[in-house]
Amino acid sequence: MTFDLVLSGSDLLLLAPEIFLTVWLCVVLAIDFSIKNLDHENIAYLSVGGVIATLLNLLWFDYLGVTGTLFHDMFVLDRLAIFFKIFVLLSTVLVILSSIDYVKSFRFFRGEYYFLVMMSALGMMFMASAHDLLSVFVTLEFSTFGFYVLVAYLRDDVKSNEAGLKFFILGVFAAGLLAYGVSLVYGETGTLVFSEMAHTPGSYGLAIGFLMIFAALGFKIGAVPFHSWIPDTYHGAPTPVTAFLSIAPKGAAMAILIRMFYVALAAFKPTWVLLFVVASILSMTYGNIVAIAQKNIKRLLAYSGIAQIGNVLIGLAAGTKRGSDAILFYLLTYLFANLGAFAVVIGVGNLIKSDEIEDYNGLNRRSPFLAAAMLIFLLSLAGVPPLAGFIGKLYIFVAAIDQELYTLLAVGLINIIISMYYYLVVVKKMYINEPVDPSPIRVSIPIKTVIYVGLAGTLILGIYPRPFIEWVVAATLMFSNVTDMVAAALPHGSGG
Repeated sequence: MTFDLVLSGSDLLLLAPEIFLTVWLCVVLAIDFSIKNLDHENIAYLSVGGVIATLLNLLWFDYLGVTGTLFHDMFVLDRLAIFFKIFVLLSTVLVILSSIDYVKSFRFFRGEYYFLVMMSALGMMFMASAHDLLSVFVTLEFSTFGFYVLVAYLRDDVKSNEAGLKFFILGVFAAGLLAYGVSLVYGETGTLVFSEMAHTPGSYGLAIGFLMIFAALGFKIGAVPFHSWIPDTYHGAPTPVTAFLSIAPKGAAMAILIRMFYVALAAFKPTWVLLFVVASILSMTYGNIVAIAQKNIKRLLAYSGIAQIGNVLIGLAAGTKRGSDAILFYLLTYLFANLGAFAVVIGVGNLIKSDEIEDYNGLNRRSPFLAAAMLIFLLSLAGVPPLAGFIGKLYIFVAAIDQELYTLLAVGLINIIISMYYYLVVVKKMYINEPVDPSPIRVSIPIKTVIYVGLAGTLILGIYPRPFIEWVVAATLMFSNVTDMVAAALPHGSGG
């Protein structure tokens, strides 16, 4: 077999965002090395400029409807890939802005921090376009390399070192599972491309292979029972890195899960629906119950994130186009509320040097702006109307109702009530308890910018979600006939 790797100008157009970001992060690193005593804020704003330029490029692609494939269908650019790339880059911009004050505490390698953040984002952009199992493995590991370093970036902090070691060990284990799963699937199907697997008959080897792949991706999104790294890693990592881990990798991994199960495994939907139902129930219930006992705000948001992924898995369990639409919209609502909440945590932590929930006592008296912002973000995460989280959960639940997943719906509603408790505990401390230190908390312009963007997204998606719903509906048009896809993928004459 021979491969023609000569790219034409039109082919390079499909890779333009990735090529530009690659060149830009190399430029950032070169400038940081070349100019002595360069203020790291300049590197940060230079990085933001490059990421925003890449983001605008993708928005232009989305407007023009630019699509295509490369490398024998290993790389695909469609509206679904463009959505997740925009999702990753928007997260990256907000994380870099959130990092500017925090990075001042680093004694060394301030400029390299921004390089690693952009490198991880580049890997996740490639993940969004991965259309075969080999590119899934390569891009997932590429995006994770940067996080291995970022999590352990505080070299003098024992918790950061512990978090980095645990993340690395479990990440390597997940990579081994992924590699072995890919080998099993290739041995059973003779192909690595998702679309070419659609007509493959089922077998035990294929089932085990895809279960291993799901386990590796479950590690990436933090679904139970693949979540064990999350609490300690979130707690020990630099807070902006925790914020980045909490949202961007989950979106990129979800792009792969949607493609894999909606395309490669369309014929086996009755089987994998049960897998997602169980994972969703476990993630929602475990995440919300354990969150109640947390005393650290980062650990609370970690378990909250596990529960939120349980909600996202409801959309995958639905296995329909409406389910995929709901996943994309829910992730958007989660991006703004979660990164906004972490921006408040960073703003408070930069001053008081603590992330304990008790330190939020009387926050309303110390900073009414931060307290009000945190209140809105937590209520959105809980699903209170008219905020974005309510519309996101409603959309997810409607997709479940369409497929008569009533047990999953009931568990989801019960878990909303449970989550309200621990979110409101934080609200109580901010608004009712007396502060230990009454001195005011002032936040920098970059942190305020991130909080304002989070507030705008949370309110707009809740009050006027229509244009965003239309966007996600357009991004998943390839799944508009998912029922027909399932029927076509079944062997001729089979009843399912």
